[in-house]
Amino acid sequence: MIIDKFKLDGKKAIVTGASRGIGQEIAIALAEAGADVAVCGRKPETLEPVAQEIRARGREALPIACHVGKSDQIKPFLDEVYAKFGKVDILVNNAATNPIFGPTLNADEKAFDTIMATNLKGPFLLSLEVGKRMLKEKTRGSIINISSIAGITPGMGLGVYSVSKAGLIMLTKVLAHEWGAAGIRVNSVAPGVIKTKFSAALWSNEAILNEVKKGYPLGRIGEPDEVPGAVVYLASDASSFVTGQTILVDGGGRM
Repeated sequence: MIIDKFKLDGKKAIVTGASRGIGQEIAIALAEAGADVAVCGRKPETLEPVAQEIRARGREALPIACHVGKSDQIKPFLDEVYAKFGKVDILVNNAATNPIFGPTLNADEKAFDTIMATNLKGPFLLSLEVGKRMLKEKTRGSIINISSIAGITPGMGLGVYSVSKAGLIMLTKVLAHEWGAAGIRVNSVAPGVIKTKFSAALWSNEAILNEVKKGYPLGRIGEPDEVPGAVVYLASDASSFVTGQTILVDGGGRM
């Protein structure tokens, strides 16, 4: 049955930036599909509620504090995950930051480096470390990068963020090309404006929100629980012939 292909029973997953918003919903959805999930975020106290949601669904949860924008934290984080789980089948690079909102002219070098470290360098280093282990262990895994519609079309007030997310889409294509023969699939999901704390600058201002909604045929912005379905699909055997692709979850905004 086709529904069986969406099941993730026995799979081990990592979700970064999982303490809230889209990352939290993704972690819970993967658990509902049958996976045990390691969740990471910068503050350990924010991860335990997500871990409890995962355990409530009968799956094993592993909350570990890790700032993916700091390269020296990545290997210790993965060492702990592999020590507990033994393997990783699914990596979801969701963690992101955007400390500035407005014209790119207002961005300075510090802001640029901060955004790139978390949004692009972190996923790059995590993917390489997990990919090396998948290749060594012959794991036919799935890596899913959470990009953004801003990585395809420049976002309002999101210049540097847009550049980082465009880079993440190209990283997806490069790794899919290089690792496909080993059975490792790499894809990305590009949400439109989703109502989370992260995107509050785009929906808390009524004028900006109305402008955004004009570009969406569905006439509204998205909710956090409308993104994980695409991730579960890409993590599962239902997408076994899909790699190097970006799924837009944006209410038809780029039709």
